[in-house]
Amino acid sequence: MECKKSVNLERCNCTYPCSKKGVCCDCITSHLRSRELPGCFFPDKEEKTYDRSFEFFARLVREDKV
Repeated sequence: MECKKSVNLERCNCTYPCSKKGVCCDCITSHLRSRELPGCFFPDKEEKTYDRSFEFFARLVREDKV
């Protein structure tokens, strides 16, 4: 499978400086190891908190923000 980094970067709202930006398979793998989700799963305002935890995401879902 070919990585579509340039297409991914167009949709990526992550503001954290990271070498995995745009390489979704590496990004997701890295975050899941830490029980987190990538920034692109979060709305822009919440992404900027850098809280990528499952718990924070679940709270946002309960509050209808995702």
